[in-house]
Amino acid sequence: MKLAALILSTALIPSIAFASSTNCESEKYHQYIDASLNWYESLVELAVEKDPSLSDVGQWFLEGRKHHFELNRDAFDWYLANDKDKLSLSLPVESWLNLTQQDVKALSAEQNSKLGKAAKLAFDDRQSNPHPQNYALRSAFAELLTHPGNIEKPLNAYNEKMAVIADMKCK
Repeated sequence: MKLAALILSTALIPSIAFASSTNCESEKYHQYIDASLNWYESLVELAVEKDPSLSDVGQWFLEGRKHHFELNRDAFDWYLANDKDKLSLSLPVESWLNLTQQDVKALSAEQNSKLGKAAKLAFDDRQSNPHPQNYALRSAFAELLTHPGNIEKPLNAYNEKMAVIADMKCK
């Protein structure tokens, strides 16, 4: 009986280690997504603070970013569980997943799941006409980014979070 328990325990170790690594990689990627979304929210907030007429376009922009990043979150977890070869886990976390327009289109058509719905939202965003004030918002972003003092606090918060994420080691 003890031998059977020992054999079973030994057989389970690789799957436990794999699950632990998979959970760590998923958590690390999710933290990257959250940090990115927080950065964009801060950037929009600063742009709208400087020019309140950009509020509507800012919300439109954030919706598109959320759709994009939530698709990446769902797709990453799906590929991590089903097709790890599609991931580049040896690169920095922001490069682990690279979805092409064809990938997003295929996921939106082939997946009848949360992932498929997220892909459909992101694909539709990419196919839609830009907001009439899109250029004004992009110009406001460019103006903010050319004056580092204007974005120091959110940029430092993003960089600090990314440094913590980069230091996470998954085995």
